Amino acid sequence: MVNKEILNEAFIKSIESEYIFDNAPINRLKKNEEKAGIDKKLIDLREKIKSIEDCELKKFAKNIVFNDGNPKSQIMLVGEGPGEKEDIQGKPFVGEAGILLNKMLNAIKINRKDVYITNVVNYRPPNNRKPEISEINRYSVFLREHISIINPKILILMGSTAMEAIFGQKLKISKERGKWKETIINQKTYLSILTFHPAYLLRQPDQKKFSWEDLKNIRKKIDELKIKI
Repeated sequence: MVNKEILNEAFIKSIESEYIFDNAPINRLKKNEEKAGIDKKLIDLREKIKSIEDCELKKFAKNIVFNDGNPKSQIMLVGEGPGEKEDIQGKPFVGEAGILLNKMLNAIKINRKDVYITNVVNYRPPNNRKPEISEINRYSVFLREHISIINPKILILMGSTAMEAIFGQKLKISKERGKWKETIINQKTYLSILTFHPAYLLRQPDQKKFSWEDLKNIRKKIDELKIKI
């Protein structure tokens, strides 16, 4: 005899309706208030970064490159800094590295719009150079605030600059990539993983096999934590 509850659940899934089996009422007002609170904090942080003075990066950049994606996502990606196309459009990962990032995410069944993306530094370094240590340290303060606002369950740090901003210079990404690490930011522990930056993979395509292992590791963790994405 077929269990009616199983049939009901299968039917609900087949029509893709969003049912929540809970005796407590859905507090949509609270959810709207939470979203408004996140949006306000992000606006304030953006303005705080725009008000920075005596910054060589800001002096030569066209636009601030602050974020992209879903601020309510439980997955947060952190890159290095804007390139030329990012500087023009004011969005992270829109150049060749962005195209590769999209393919990497799609490979593990993630749509870019369903994650949250930012960089360590929010202005393009001159000639696309790597941010200097002093710049990484200065902007890491804002990055940590950014992470606290988004409050992700998984933090993906792409490249050595993102690694240094959170873990310092003692680690080498070639040795630490693919490992899950815990980091404390504003008295809260976040689960993070280091992996290569897409721009690095464009220069060193032979390293893509290692990034593929990292991606599968990330997908596995998403499934283990039952993160909806």
